[in-house]
Amino acid sequence: MTLVEPIPAGRQELGAPALHVSRGENDFIHLEHLTKSYQEGTHTRCVLCDLSVTFAQGEFVAILGKSGSGKSTLLNLISGIDRADGGSVWISGQDLTALDENQRTLFRRRNIGFVFQFFNLIPTLTVMENVVLPLELNGAAVDDSRRQAGLMLEAVDLLDRARTFPDRLSGGEQQRVAIARALVHDPLLVLADEPTGNLDEETGRQVLGLLDRLTRQAGKNLIMVTHSSDAAALADRVLHLREGKLVE
Repeated sequence: MTLVEPIPAGRQELGAPALHVSRGENDFIHLEHLTKSYQEGTHTRCVLCDLSVTFAQGEFVAILGKSGSGKSTLLNLISGIDRADGGSVWISGQDLTALDENQRTLFRRRNIGFVFQFFNLIPTLTVMENVVLPLELNGAAVDDSRRQAGLMLEAVDLLDRARTFPDRLSGGEQQRVAIARALVHDPLLVLADEPTGNLDEETGRQVLGLLDRLTRQAGKNLIMVTHSSDAAALADRVLHLREGKLVE
């Protein structure tokens, strides 16, 4: 049984126009003429081709696309992990493409939270230590960090597992820890890369519902890439990445 109705077939027409938008004063995230290519032998493959899109403040956007379409590449460019070949990435008035690698790292550390398909928890740290880590990296006081981490673990119903190591948790529990870690430092933006892709259907629904609820409660922007139309249907807007373009 699906959580919600599937995305209507009409929204998936291959002939849908690519998005081309202008940046306005109230836009929270704006990608402008973004281009990224990779060299494959003697062939250059354009993964993202002159891509432009705008996200409003507090918006939950889901991006659908087949494997290899460039969804993870897009997240890496939005977060500043990778650099585009051309174009710009604006987040809350900051042009990330104008920053050097160290400045992008600091911006990402302070303003972006990540939720990954394979959780990416540090196995040698306890649940509490994993959640505290973003706060410590940002220079927060130890007592304040542990108090805030405790509140986040309580929000995901895992405070009683604070001293447990990740390998003692189920997949769903690990992803709930990852959600707590992504939100603990109060980021501007949360990026989720296939957050339910490594979970069974029922656990995936629960984790997705939790992620949706916590980001909306905090008024955060959430950009999620996924293969699942059921997961995408929770979003305010669904975009499809095809042939290097986003289509609505």
